[in-house]
Amino acid sequence: MTDTRLMHTVGVRALQWLWAHRDGFRLEPDGDPEEGFLERFKPVGELALICGVLFREGVAGSQQAELARRLVDHTWRHTLDGGRMLVRGQRIEPLSPIPFEVYLPYKELGYSEPEVERATVLYHRLGSWGSIELAPTRRLGLSAFQRRFGLTPRPPEADLAGATWLARTPEPWTVGGRIAYDITHAVFHLTDWGANPDGLPPDIADYLATWLPVWIDDWSDLKRWDLLGELLVVDACLPRPTLDERAWADFAAAQQPDGAMPAVRGMPEGDPDEVFDIVYHPTLVAAFASVLATSRALTALAHASS
Repeated sequence: MTDTRLMHTVGVRALQWLWAHRDGFRLEPDGDPEEGFLERFKPVGELALICGVLFREGVAGSQQAELARRLVDHTWRHTLDGGRMLVRGQRIEPLSPIPFEVYLPYKELGYSEPEVERATVLYHRLGSWGSIELAPTRRLGLSAFQRRFGLTPRPPEADLAGATWLARTPEPWTVGGRIAYDITHAVFHLTDWGANPDGLPPDIADYLATWLPVWIDDWSDLKRWDLLGELLVVDACLPRPTLDERAWADFAAAQQPDGAMPAVRGMPEGDPDEVFDIVYHPTLVAAFASVLATSRALTALAHASS
């Protein structure tokens, strides 16, 4: 098992970079209505979701927890203008699930925008909202979010899991690129982002326990840090995580002195906004992996000493 301090330090440094670059979480109100504006919501929602995991696991130090709270508060008040930008997004594209998916983690952290909530309840009643063509893993996540919001999932999660790539336990050598991310996100949705490892069906858990170490070695050798980070999260979501020592050492070594995590190989260069758009996701993933792995390592230590 790898050093708990090393795993924890990766998350601390990642949050420090995210706070220092918080203005990178920006919207583009004058961009293309369906793309330039709505797509910029994604980083904001991912930030809130991962900070929610940090608060839930309760393993962050006081400085790390304070930075996470300030990041969430900053993006809610400034980036999202207190939720009003989400209202605008719903009006631009009423059937898009994006504003709802961004709103939920903020709601779970205590923020509120009544107009977003009223619109979400209305759209949930429409057959059109449940009929939007989405990839199976994305559809599974949307139903899980509906449940967490307090709505009846449409369609039910149990009806969706079997359609995902992961549920079909694909040939392990075909897992790469977009398919790999479909697998990681299916795990996130099935376990409620690590809160419920038992949410993985036994056959899927066994499949992952067999092949995840191979994928982790492959992507570590290829220096695909963004995907490696997501696979380390998947490991921490398993009922019996391995907390791979070599992979964590490689992952930590790839992190830059300022806390940024490159997506592939080394850090990109260029316009600061463009660099942020490339680097924010692997850095968020580094924080996510750090929190879950640290929590699992501390749990294992507690069990070993009892």
